[in-house]
Amino acid sequence: MHVDLYDFHLPEELIAQIPLPDRSASRLLTMDKRSGKTEHRHFTDILEELRPGDTLVLNDTRVIPARLFGIKEDTGAKAEVLLLKSLGEDRWEALVKPGKKLKTGAVISFGEELQAVIEEESDMGGRTLRFMYNGIFQEILDRLGMMPLPPYIKEKLDDRERYQTVYARNEGSAAAPTAGLHFTEELLDKIKAKGVKLAYITLHVGLGTFRPMSVETVEEHVMHAEFFMLSQETADILNEAREKGSRIVAVGTTSCRTLETVGGIFKGGPLEACSGWTDIFIYPGYEFKLVDALITNFHLPKSTLVMLVSALAGRENILAAYQEAIEEKYRFFSFGDAMFIY
Repeated sequence: MHVDLYDFHLPEELIAQIPLPDRSASRLLTMDKRSGKTEHRHFTDILEELRPGDTLVLNDTRVIPARLFGIKEDTGAKAEVLLLKSLGEDRWEALVKPGKKLKTGAVISFGEELQAVIEEESDMGGRTLRFMYNGIFQEILDRLGMMPLPPYIKEKLDDRERYQTVYARNEGSAAAPTAGLHFTEELLDKIKAKGVKLAYITLHVGLGTFRPMSVETVEEHVMHAEFFMLSQETADILNEAREKGSRIVAVGTTSCRTLETVGGIFKGGPLEACSGWTDIFIYPGYEFKLVDALITNFHLPKSTLVMLVSALAGRENILAAYQEAIEEKYRFFSFGDAMFIY
């Protein structure tokens, strides 16, 4: 299956550069995954789309200020580091710029209180860094780091919390689970009051989000592993939903990938608390094990996420809905509008 099958033209002006003042003021395109039928609504209408007895699964990861700007100590040249994954003992997997000049052994200084030495190199700008510092690393990172906004967002983000969900609590992500950015505390309270159960999982978004596909066929692509956690409380809620035949609605592709990972681990049996690394790649032909419906944003052309939503609703349905969204001037990507596939 050729990657170009998932390509489409997106006018640059439709890429949302800043979040709306009101989180829940986005538009919502709803789509029946079987028929492909669409409707144009507002995100607050998700309250009508969800049913009593549904389980809404949200990713509670919290984004760290993972982008650091420093200088290469021996030359004074500018250097940029994007932290992706903690490896323990002050070592991190990261992306660096400029990759050609930042080789093994290079030391990057971010000021008097923080330095890093490059220990290993991998492809496409990937590096393993070991940090040296005085004090508490997380506090230093909060002071020096910037939010790791995707490269297609050129505008400065004035409020860091707008790149966090209102329920973010487990720190460790290099990107926000952006479908969750549309929810407010008030909207979540109304959803609970309707009889919808809320369940939380954690997936720390890493390198897979930032790396474009560099292969010609879908099957050749290898996903980068990301860390996930499922609590026993959430496992119990999901088991109950399955026993009752209630819908499991994933908020975002990260929640979807986590649910499908644990569904694969327990192979139809009762779910239990677990954690680990997932490199699950969902594309058409995949049979969903837990997820019945999905709330998601609009994704990049030829991306693994367009392939994931196509697995759920069909490639032709998704591309037709995306074309409709473009014609209706929906806002795309991280700070853009949303889609509900049911």
